[in-house]
Amino acid sequence: MQAILDYLKNTGEQLDSEIAAATGLSLANVRLGVTDLKARGEIMVCRSIRYKDGKEVDGMLCRISGYIPPAAPGRKSKAYTLAKSRSTD
Repeated sequence: MQAILDYLKNTGEQLDSEIAAATGLSLANVRLGVTDLKARGEIMVCRSIRYKDGKEVDGMLCRISGYIPPAAPGRKSKAYTLAKSRSTD
C-alpha cells in the first residue's frame, strides 16, 4: 500500500489501472489496497468511466486525501497573483 501512496503523491490523481501499470502490482491488488486506504481516509476514490477505442473502461480514480501539490513553476495569471497578494495582506 505504501507504493500506491508514494505513486499518488508523486503523480497526483490516477486511475487504478495506471497505478497497477506503474507500480508493477496486479489490478486486483491495487483495488484491494485502494479500498483499504480509502477506509482509513488516506485517499479519495471515485468511479470513473472512460471510453478507449469505443469500448467502455470502468475504473477507480484515486488521489491523496487533503494533499495540495505545490504550485507549478512559471508565470502565473494576473488573477492568481492578485488573489495571492490579497490573501497575504
